[in-house]
Amino acid sequence: MKVVLLAIALLAIGFAGIAIKILVKKDGKFSGTCASNNPFLNKEGEKCGFCGASPDEMCKKE
Repeated sequence: MKVVLLAIALLAIGFAGIAIKILVKKDGKFSGTCASNNPFLNKEGEKCGFCGASPDEMCKKE
């Protein structure tokens, strides 16, 4: 039972940290949201569906 309560407490702290980060950040957005810039996730070299940046470019929406 102690392990379950500890796990729930740690998850709650994690969610609270993310919520605070969103509240504090300007416009409530995370920076670097282009997953296509990650070579492990984009093996075909497709452009980002969010901002249109190619894998070798930085996110254009920042």
